[in-house]
Amino acid sequence: MDEKRRRARVQGAWAGPAKPASRPASQPVLPTAKPQRWGGDPVIPDKRFVYKEPGEVNRRVPEPRVIEKDGTYEISTSPTGVSRLRLFPVFIDPKEADWMFEQLQREIPWRQKTNVGPDGSYQEPRLTCWYGEVPYTYARSTMQPNPHWHPLLTMLKDRIEEISGFTFNSLLCNLYRHDKDSIDWHSDDEPNLGKNPIIASLSFGETRVFQMRKKPPAGEHGDYTYVEHLHVPLDHGTLLLMEGATQEDWQHRVPKEYHDRRPRINLTFRTMFPEGKK
Repeated sequence: MDEKRRRARVQGAWAGPAKPASRPASQPVLPTAKPQRWGGDPVIPDKRFVYKEPGEVNRRVPEPRVIEKDGTYEISTSPTGVSRLRLFPVFIDPKEADWMFEQLQREIPWRQKTNVGPDGSYQEPRLTCWYGEVPYTYARSTMQPNPHWHPLLTMLKDRIEEISGFTFNSLLCNLYRHDKDSIDWHSDDEPNLGKNPIIASLSFGETRVFQMRKKPPAGEHGDYTYVEHLHVPLDHGTLLLMEGATQEDWQHRVPKEYHDRRPRINLTFRTMFPEGKK
């Protein structure tokens, strides 16, 4: 018996240390997970996308505001002053306006003015006539005044002065013969007109849209993309007064159109000062 016990002890020593108990088949040993890398940065598997508001709001080109009803409109206020429009849609009765249009078209000594632009001289796409006491220079060319006012023009000037409360000594007559006649963006801000000039614009004949745009602030560097626009349809017999800082803060034009338009006459009354007497 002692010999059997001794042999058992010796065999147990040869067997080495006891092995740990094996895990159940339902619990496999998994390798330790390591963060994946993409381009050197760890990818966190459970990270969620978070929406953030954009830092800058996209700017939109504003729709033009349409002015077509009788009234007074303060279109802007700035350090230079208030810009104001006064619209009289039926200043001249339509039947009375008919014979006035025919007489003006026939009896005004219309001429085509030659202007000078960046690319040289060109014919202005409308006919004009200048009445007053002093020459009128714009677009780098000068119009000599016609001192002999047509009686109808004098009568219209008196009527406008009575209703507006302003006096005028000069008049630029414009004849737009068809849809391709136009005048480009500009302000009536020539030195001889003085500061904050009053312009009275009386229209006869075909309706054309008088477009206006506000001059951009200094920070926009002359970019007119996002400025405010106004459209004023000027019908037969309509009077429009531009007052205050309108010429300093706004530009206007009568654009070309691409469908047939009958002739239109526009009379723009203003006050001109001789050099050095503003």
